[in-house]
Amino acid sequence: MFLEWIYPLVKYFTPLNVFQYLTFRGAYAALTALLICYLFGPKIIEGLHRLKVEQFVRNDGPETHLKKRGTPTMGGFFFIISMTVAVLLWQDLSNIKVWLVLGVFLAFGFLGFLDDYLKVSRKNSDGLPAWGKLAGQFVIAIVVTLLLYFSGEEGITALYIPFFKNPVIDLGVWWIPFAVILVVGESNAVNFSDGLDGLATGLLLLVFIALAILCYLSGRIDYSAYLGIPYIVGAGELTVFCLAAVGACVGFLWFNAHPAEVIMGDLGSLAMGGVVAVISLIIKKEILGLVIGGVFLLEIASVVLQVLFFKLRKKRIFKMTPIHHHFELLGWAETKVVIRFWILGGLFAIIALSTLKIQ
Repeated sequence: MFLEWIYPLVKYFTPLNVFQYLTFRGAYAALTALLICYLFGPKIIEGLHRLKVEQFVRNDGPETHLKKRGTPTMGGFFFIISMTVAVLLWQDLSNIKVWLVLGVFLAFGFLGFLDDYLKVSRKNSDGLPAWGKLAGQFVIAIVVTLLLYFSGEEGITALYIPFFKNPVIDLGVWWIPFAVILVVGESNAVNFSDGLDGLATGLLLLVFIALAILCYLSGRIDYSAYLGIPYIVGAGELTVFCLAAVGACVGFLWFNAHPAEVIMGDLGSLAMGGVVAVISLIIKKEILGLVIGGVFLLEIASVVLQVLFFKLRKKRIFKMTPIHHHFELLGWAETKVVIRFWILGGLFAIIALSTLKIQ
């Protein structure tokens, strides 16, 4: 919005030329989101308390979690409000990719809101039925995938793998189910990771920093040519969105750090997970995106393996899933699990970015 309003005035005042730079707008989008979270966070938490929007805690989980009862959930409002405002203020709103990503973000957020609302209103962990939640995720994923598939973008169905300069295969129409599963899987993976104070928030912070770098490089014809990665027209503008997410994560972490004053809930985790996947699809970093979010992949894999192994052998691999609960039941303090998972998330992000020159 600022770009459309202010940049035309550059002919009268040349310093306004700074508004054309992604780095400038991205930095201020991050700052805007952070300040909105920090300044309005206490009011949001107070409102959630007043409405009795409180987290339900499972009785079969780690005993240390019982004290979390009464902590407000639906902290995803921090992300929805701060990022939407930051994006509308600092993005180039003529870029269709911006609206596509924002639409996915809000759609998954609405689905997460419905799930959280049902849990709160029923005062138990029964939100949307599993089939209903999955159906909603698949509908959103199918719509965004078809929009990308029929967008006419060159090479949209090509699959790139780290360490290979050229696409290893053109999936053609099979890219559609691949992309749908990726979006649904990533949104659920982040959702599973939102079980400890600050865990998912810190991991998302690292993921969006890495994605911001990838979007910037992919949107520059010179840098993408030098690194041998596909140049995506207009993808650089998503750098601003990613940095707005970074600012929102930092602002939310202020209140979500142990002991958490507010919990992200499905409202935030589904929205952020879905956006991570869609941005990865747009910039043709589907596989690299999985590496960047390696901890999320481990979290959802632990759940899948636990279910499959129990059905086949009637035994459990882990004490409890998602896997962060397994380490808690081994005796690790909650903060130790969170910080070690953050470290692992940072390593995954570094490894992913290091592959850009090794191809």
